[in-house]
Amino acid sequence: MKLVRWVLGRIILLLDFIFTPKSIKRAPQEQELVNQKTKDLSLYQFKACPFCVKVRRSMKRNGLDIETRDAKKDELHRQTLLEQGGRVKVPCLRIVNGNDVTWLYESSDIISFLEKEVA
Repeated sequence: MKLVRWVLGRIILLLDFIFTPKSIKRAPQEQELVNQKTKDLSLYQFKACPFCVKVRRSMKRNGLDIETRDAKKDELHRQTLLEQGGRVKVPCLRIVNGNDVTWLYESSDIISFLEKEVA
């Protein structure tokens, strides 16, 4: 089963690389405003997870500069996701708003949030 997952993961990454969407073009001032909105966001993800790829593609399409954190290979990010987010489930968007931290799971919910609140 591990071999099948590994092979499928590589296929997903290859297809994502080949068919990477183009970013939206904005004026520099507009892009700076968008970057300010995304500075307190981070996406916890696994590189080859198809739902994570879906979110990353949406981020790319909308020209969003959001830090990605690999919760599979980086033990610190995995532990943070577990302790603060409550479970190791990806994709998960960490939203910092002042002293409040919100953990948003589910790829469709993350994409909706980003398109409504940020893009």
